[in-house]
Amino acid sequence: MRIEIVAVGTELLLGQVVDTNSSWMGERLAAAGIDCQYQTRVGDNIGRIRQVIETALSRNDAVICCGGLGPTQDDLTREAIAAVMGVPLERDPEVLKAIEEMFAKRSRVMTANNARQADVPAGARVIPQVVGTAPGLVCPVGSQVVYAVPGVPHEMREMVERAVIPDLQQRAGEQAVIVSRTLRTWGLGESHLAELVAERLEALDAAPPGSPTIAFLASGIEGIKLRLTVKSPELASATAALDAEEAELRRLIGHSLFSVDEPMEHVVGQMLVERGLHLATAESFTGGLLASRIVGTAGASNWFLGGIVPYAGEVKHSLLGVGPNDVVSAAAASAMAESVRRALGAEVGLSTTGVAGPDPQEGHEPGTVFIGLALGDEPEAVELRLPGGRDTIRGLGVISALDLLRRRMLGAGGPPTWAAGGEGGARRA
Repeated sequence: MRIEIVAVGTELLLGQVVDTNSSWMGERLAAAGIDCQYQTRVGDNIGRIRQVIETALSRNDAVICCGGLGPTQDDLTREAIAAVMGVPLERDPEVLKAIEEMFAKRSRVMTANNARQADVPAGARVIPQVVGTAPGLVCPVGSQVVYAVPGVPHEMREMVERAVIPDLQQRAGEQAVIVSRTLRTWGLGESHLAELVAERLEALDAAPPGSPTIAFLASGIEGIKLRLTVKSPELASATAALDAEEAELRRLIGHSLFSVDEPMEHVVGQMLVERGLHLATAESFTGGLLASRIVGTAGASNWFLGGIVPYAGEVKHSLLGVGPNDVVSAAAASAMAESVRRALGAEVGLSTTGVAGPDPQEGHEPGTVFIGLALGDEPEAVELRLPGGRDTIRGLGVISALDLLRRRMLGAGGPPTWAAGGEGGARRA
């Protein structure tokens, strides 16, 4: 069964309200094994709402309209659905009574406008409201169906879970699950990643129904994600199919695939705990962003001892042993990493120094970055050329630093060749 979600409200088009309702419904429909192939937004205009619903019905089996069921003059979803059905609106006395009782229970005055919420297209079935005033609707259009649910998130969610999804599953006549898994990568551009997994894409194109699909998701400073999705009659078979496909992709992608659904700092933290290691950081151009991201991870106190933010050059000299006139260099990054781990009593030191911009520093252009790592006997440093503005450079520097540590703990030798998110090459120093 194919579903389209229509979100109604001019505020959605103006950007005054973010349409989180459609995203939530799409996730819940997928979990129930129902295919949502389109999501549309439309303003508070009866002609355009009608047109969008008719277009949705032309390419789907069912439509869920969200919003426009309130008491004011710009709540026009009921009228638009009635027009699509070719029927009049009729005031439902039971719905009206329920609205009146709700207002009385809350000791509030019910205005005449609220009675509009009891208007129902002839032939439609009411979904009773249990947390608000606007009831939902199940509106048959030939062999198809249009649902209407409130736009208030908690009202919508309760109604979709209680009434809409069970009705859709019954109409579909089959039970299924749609399960997704997101593989996170760092160190590869989208085109390079596509080349590595080309054989899997070709194999899946020719695979029978029920096989996984692969989608590329560019995530800015978070790298490139691969979303695996499979539809199956039961969860066990869907999970098995995802497991098999994940194993194939890990074989092709290697160390650049760093997690399933988990951020880099969480992965690094788990690896440190497993090895009985503790981390200390020294940050210059990232200005504490690395430490902030780390402490946002639950359980970080088990492996992160703390950090130093030596933003001024003289602080690097006095606290971390960086040589004079040499604060943006591989030598400075190595010294910072080694000094901070000694100062804080950690087994691992990780440092960042560089130029976030907007102006050059010490002859280095913005985006010139050095990551230092003290792990084992000899500290090292990697030079990066990062793109973008100040915030982007800092963000890319943080995840690149974490990834360097991750790769070294995995025993991946040689300089990483980062290119994800548009960053340039790297050199080991």
